[in-house]
Amino acid sequence: MAPKWRELADRLAEQIKSGELPPGRRLPHIRDLVDAGEGSKSTVHAAYKALEAEGLVTSSRGHGTVVRSRAPLKRLGIARYDKAKWRDGDEVAFVADRIASGRAHKRGEQTQNVSRVPAPPFVATAHGLPEGSEVYMRARLIREGDRPTHTLTSYYRPEHVEGTQLVDPTPGPAGKGGGYRVLYDAGYEIDHMREQLFARAAASDESELLQLMPGEWVVELHRTTFTADGTVVEFAIGIHAASRFAWEYDFKVPDSAEGEAQ
Repeated sequence: MAPKWRELADRLAEQIKSGELPPGRRLPHIRDLVDAGEGSKSTVHAAYKALEAEGLVTSSRGHGTVVRSRAPLKRLGIARYDKAKWRDGDEVAFVADRIASGRAHKRGEQTQNVSRVPAPPFVATAHGLPEGSEVYMRARLIREGDRPTHTLTSYYRPEHVEGTQLVDPTPGPAGKGGGYRVLYDAGYEIDHMREQLFARAAASDESELLQLMPGEWVVELHRTTFTADGTVVEFAIGIHAASRFAWEYDFKVPDSAEGEAQ
């Protein structure tokens, strides 16, 4: 049986999603719901915090808790990696998501740590390296305003990135066009990639980092990026707050039979 705060949060979420509580509507004061028998002050507060973490409401002093008008961020599929964006322009992938979502991107919304570490087994396997080989780990935390949306940790072979901006710990993207432009300039043009998605409950450290309520879910992304000859130039793991993204894919449907007939 779900805790009482979760039941209240789910009930209010349904009213928000159905339009019964429209964007801009202020939710009742906590005390009003307590007096109405919805639970203790801590129960109602927990329900409101859950709705806020799920991107359905915002809370601020003087305004109370208000239904959000902002939809979840679009997390683009193929379109976010369009070479025209990073090779010929200065747009990095997560900024492409912001633009597609009609949102502004501000400087300082990406922080990062760069270190040279022994490759964990799954990273070594992805890169085709012996376990324990050294790789560069570039760990980023991405925010929208002051709210974290996801983390992204990329692993690179040292010979691909040594001396480039990808190993510079300065906060923000690795220059105009981001990491893929850096790789391109170093002679490693990306050609294709594989992405795997896993949905799961957030671990405690992830909940703290992404400011999630206990029991909230994340979408874990594994991305392997290849050059045309099959060389792996990046293996990345992203942890996305599930409620803060809408994943969008637009692609041409293959027709293998057509190719066989020619």
